[in-house]
Amino acid sequence: MHISSVWTWPAVALVSLAGIMAASPSASGAGESANEKIERRLKELEESVRELTRNSRKLEVAEESRANQKPVAGWQDGFFLQTQDGSYQLRLGGYTHFDGRFFVGGKTSGSTSQFSARRVRVDLTGTVARYLKFRLLPDFAGSTLVLQDAYIDAAYAPWAQIRAGKTKTPYGIERLQSATAIYFVERSIADNLVPNRDLGVQVFGDLWLRRISYSVGLWNGVADGASSDTNPGDDFDFAGRLFLHPFSVQRIAALRGLGIGMAGTHGRETGTPNSPNLPTFRTPGRATFFRFAADSPATAAGTTVAHGARSRYSPQAYYYWGPFGALGEFNTTIQTVNKGSAEKSLTFRGWQVQASWVLTGENATYHGVTPAQPLDPFGAKWGAFQVAFRFAHIEADGATFALGFADPKHSASAAKQFSLGVNWYLNSNIKLVINYDRTWFRGGAADGDRKSENVILTRVQLAF
Repeated sequence: MHISSVWTWPAVALVSLAGIMAASPSASGAGESANEKIERRLKELEESVRELTRNSRKLEVAEESRANQKPVAGWQDGFFLQTQDGSYQLRLGGYTHFDGRFFVGGKTSGSTSQFSARRVRVDLTGTVARYLKFRLLPDFAGSTLVLQDAYIDAAYAPWAQIRAGKTKTPYGIERLQSATAIYFVERSIADNLVPNRDLGVQVFGDLWLRRISYSVGLWNGVADGASSDTNPGDDFDFAGRLFLHPFSVQRIAALRGLGIGMAGTHGRETGTPNSPNLPTFRTPGRATFFRFAADSPATAAGTTVAHGARSRYSPQAYYYWGPFGALGEFNTTIQTVNKGSAEKSLTFRGWQVQASWVLTGENATYHGVTPAQPLDPFGAKWGAFQVAFRFAHIEADGATFALGFADPKHSASAAKQFSLGVNWYLNSNIKLVINYDRTWFRGGAADGDRKSENVILTRVQLAF
C-alpha cells in the first residue's frame, strides 16, 4: 500500500468532518450566511487536501530514495556487491591452476617431474564514484604472497583512460592474454623476450568504433620475462602499443576476427654484479636454458650486467573465425651489456605461431572458449573440446658467446619448440588441459647441444 493511501484518506475524512461541523447552523459566524460558510470551508478543505497530497508524495519520494540506496548483491561471472545505480561496485573473482609436469625420454638439467599450484589468485575489482576503477590481484602460489596487479583507472572517456600502478607492460600479445585464456599450459619460449609486470602510468583507449586500441606510458622498466616492484636502474622505459581491428564492423564475418598490431619499448638499463638486471630464459618445463655469465662472488670482471640502451619491438597479430583461432608474434630485444672491459649491444630474436580448432563448434576467441553445452553426463552434454598446436623459436646474438657474455657450455644459443595440446572446457569456469612440448637446443652443453626436452604438461583450471 502506498503512503498516500495510508495517510491521505484519513486526513481527508477528518478535514471533511471538521468542515461539516463548521458549516452547521450552530457554528455559523456573525455576518456570514450558511452557504458562504460552507463554500469557505470547502475551499479550506480543498487546500488542506492538496497540502496533504504534497506531503505524502514527499514521503513516497523519500522512501523510494532510501530503497534505491540499498545495495544489490549476487553472482555474475563472480560475486558482486553494488549500489542500485552501479556507481559503487565491488567484484570478487579468482582462479587457480593445479599443474602436473612429467618429463619423458630422460630429463634435462634442472628438470623435476612434479605437481604444483602454478597460480592461486584472488581477483578483486571495483568501481568508485562511477568512473574510477581499480584492481588488486594477489597470488598465493608456492605459499608466498606476490602482488601481481594493483592499479587504479580514471575511466571518464573510453578513448582516453589513465591507469596508474602495477600491471602488465603493454607489449606481448600472448603475455597480455589472460592466463585463463591461453590455449597451452605455458606460454611459448618466444615469451622469454617479453616484459611482464611493471609499475608505471599509461594512457589507453579505443577509437573509431573500437577499430583502434592504443596504450602509451612510462614505466620503471623490467628485464625480459621479469616482474618488479622497484626501479634498480634509476631510469625509465617508454612503452607503447597500437592494435587494429580494421574489419570489426564489416558484414563479412570472416574478416571481423582479424587483429594486427605493433608494440615497442625503449629505455636505459644499468645493472650491478649483484643485480645484473638481465633476463634468463626458461623452457616449457620451467628449466633454465640460457643465462648470462656470472661468477661467485659476483665481480664486474666476471658478471655480465645491463649497461645502456634497451629497445624492443614486436609486430603481432591474431585471427578468429568461428571455431578457428590463430595467434603469432615476432619479438626482438636489443640490449647493451657490459662485462669487464667488453661492451656490446646484443640482439635477441624470437617468434611463435599457434593455431587451434574447437571440435564442438563453439567460437574461438582471444578471451577463451565458452561451451554451448556445459558438462552434464546425465543429459549427454560434454562441454567443449579444442585442439591446438604451436611452433616457436628463440635465438641469441652470436656476439653473446664470442665476447664471453654467456658460456656456451651452459647456455644454449638457440631453441625451437613444438607444442600439441587438447583442451576440455567442462563449463565456463573449469578447464582441463594436456600438452606435449618438445624443445630442441643449439649449444648449451659441454659436448655440444643440450639434450632435447620432452615434457607432458597438465592443468586443472578453476576460474570465476
